[in-house]
Amino acid sequence: MKRKDMKTFQMTLDEELVKEVDEEIVKLGTNRSAFTRRALRNYLNYLQNLKLEEKHRTGYKNKPVTSGEFDLWEDEQTWIE
Repeated sequence: MKRKDMKTFQMTLDEELVKEVDEEIVKLGTNRSAFTRRALRNYLNYLQNLKLEEKHRTGYKNKPVTSGEFDLWEDEQTWIE
């Protein structure tokens, strides 16, 4: 049963990748489409995180932490060794 908000598209993959995916979908009890949707969502999330990390790096580069800025929080940290 197709959902209205889903589209079908064709992909070209090398045989070894298809074999690996097929082995994993059996273990996971899913199918190629669901596996691919999850993989694409995960990769898009990964890319979004990279963008946010770069935004944070740029922010700290443009406005570095000043001495004493976070001293208030030092007693709140828990260090496990």
